[in-house]
Amino acid sequence: MLSSEPPDSHAKPKPPVADAKPPVRRQLRGKGSLLPVSNETSAGGIAIFVEDGEARAAVIGRRNRQGKLEWCLPKGHLEEGETPEDAAIREVAEEAGVTAEIVLALGIIDYWFTGEDRRIHKVVHHYLLETTSGEITTENDPDHEAEVAEWVSLRDLPNRLSYPNERRMAEVAVDLLALEGDL
Repeated sequence: MLSSEPPDSHAKPKPPVADAKPPVRRQLRGKGSLLPVSNETSAGGIAIFVEDGEARAAVIGRRNRQGKLEWCLPKGHLEEGETPEDAAIREVAEEAGVTAEIVLALGIIDYWFTGEDRRIHKVVHHYLLETTSGEITTENDPDHEAEVAEWVSLRDLPNRLSYPNERRMAEVAVDLLALEGDL
C-alpha cells in the first residue's frame, strides 16, 4: 500500500561501497557485433529391438570438436516439409542403418550453444521406436557424422550416452518399458 506520508527524514541513506564496480555484462561477440541467433529443430530417438528377452537400443559414436568419440542417439535436422516423426524415422535409418516405427514420443530437449559465428537455440524431439528390419551400420549416413553404431542393452543405455539430456531420455524409456514388462 502506498503511503501519503513523506519518507522518514531520519533514515540514513546507505553509503556506496568503496570498491563498487558496475556489473560485468557478458556479451558474445563476433567481428564487433553481437552474435546472431539461429533456431534449429532436430528429431531422433531410441530405436530398440528385443532379442532373447532383452531390449537393446541403437547408439552411434561421433567425434566432437576435440576429436573425442561421444556416444549419442541417432538424430538430425528436419528436412523441408518433414515432421519430427518422419525425421526421427529417417535419421535412425541413415545413422544407425535400421528401419523403425515410432511407438511413442519420449520428450523434447531444448538447449542453447554457441557455434563459430552464431548462438544456436536447438529443440530436439525424441521418440521411442521399434526396429522392424535392417543391420546396424553407419554406411548410410549421408553426412558421415556417425563413425560407429552399436546395439547396447537398454538397461546400460543411460550409462553409455555422453550427454546428460539424452541419458534422461534413456531413463524415461527404461522406466516405460519396465512398467510394460518389455525389459
